[in-house]
Amino acid sequence: MAHKEIAKQITGFFKTTFDSSFNSITLLQEYTEKTINLSLVQSPWFPEEGRKLVSEWLKVYKKGYDDLKVAADEQYRKLEVIFHKDNGAGSVETPEKADKVQGAQKTKKAR
Repeated sequence: MAHKEIAKQITGFFKTTFDSSFNSITLLQEYTEKTINLSLVQSPWFPEEGRKLVSEWLKVYKKGYDDLKVAADEQYRKLEVIFHKDNGAGSVETPEKADKVQGAQKTKKAR
């Protein structure tokens, strides 16, 4: 088996594993957020300032979590570009080149 094929399979396995783990953690995070919010609603003694702090903390966590997913997806996309492009022996496809080509194609379509 060629090195390129092995690299494709390994990358695919890692992406599938990451996506599956990320989805599981997302479900856990959503359940935890609901539990925290329910606890805050049922706790009249908890100060409003504390509720706002917890709410803000959950928003920041969610944003960071979403940013992680976007960054990971982008890196996996770059790996796919590198491993799946076959440009001949003398040509090396890089993510930057692929981004430029995609940008040029989008510009042509918009015209």
